[in-house]
Amino acid sequence: MIPDPDDSAGDPAERLRRVRLRIEQAARAAGRDAAEVRLLAVSKTFGAEAVAAMARCGQTEFGENYVQEGVAKMAALRAEWPTLCWHFIGPLQSNKTRDVAAGFDWVHSIDRLSVAQRLSAQRGSPAQGGAPAPLQVCLQVNVSGEASKSGVSPEQLPGLAREVARLPGLRLRGLMGIPAPAVDLAAQRAPFARLRELRDQLVAHQGLALDTLSMGMSADLEAAVLEGATIVRVGSALFGERPRRAAP
Repeated sequence: MIPDPDDSAGDPAERLRRVRLRIEQAARAAGRDAAEVRLLAVSKTFGAEAVAAMARCGQTEFGENYVQEGVAKMAALRAEWPTLCWHFIGPLQSNKTRDVAAGFDWVHSIDRLSVAQRLSAQRGSPAQGGAPAPLQVCLQVNVSGEASKSGVSPEQLPGLAREVARLPGLRLRGLMGIPAPAVDLAAQRAPFARLRELRDQLVAHQGLALDTLSMGMSADLEAAVLEGATIVRVGSALFGERPRRAAP
C-alpha cells in the first residue's frame, strides 16, 4: 500500500503511531505477531534533532545511508541517547568501513567479500580493545536483477554467505533487499517472497542460523510483512519529505 499524501503530516508521535499501526495490520493479515517486525527509522538527510524527536516518542533503531552523516549524528546524540541502535543500510565503499565497524551496530548492505573482510578486521574484539559485540550483518541481494542496484546475485549468494559466516567479529543475521518499485500488491510481494526463499535455502542447505529479512519501505511495507519481513526500513512516512542533500 502506498501511503496517502498526508501520511507524513503531523508530529513525530503521530507519524510513528501511523506506521506502527500499518505494521500491526499487515502482521495480523499474515497471521503473525507484530512484535516479530522491527521498525527501522531511516533518518538519512535528517538532522540529529529529528532523530532525537523520534527517540523521545519511543523509537530506538535508526538507519543511515551515508557514513560521515551517521557518525556525526551518533556523536551529537550519544550523551542524551546512549542506547540507540544504529544500522548502516547504504552502499559501503572499502575506504569507509573503519568508521562503520567502529560505530554502527548493524550493516545491511554487504554484497562482496572484501568489504566483509575489512569490517571483520576493523571490528576487533574486547581482548584487542575493540568493539564489545559482533557487528550484526545482512547480505544485500539484487533480487530484481536491476543493473543499477547494488547487491549480490542470487546465484552468487550461497558462496558469499558461506564465507561471511566464517569471519570473526561479524554475525551473519540474514538478507536485505531493495526490489524495483511496484504499485500492485502482488507485484510488490513477489520479490520479497523470493528473498525469503533464498534465506530459507541458506538455512536448509548450509545450516546457517539466519533470522532476519530486512525488506520493505514506506510504500511497500505491507507486502514485505506479508512475506516475512523482520525489519522494515521506513523513512518518508516517519520523517516527511527528504531535504535535498548537499553535495559532498
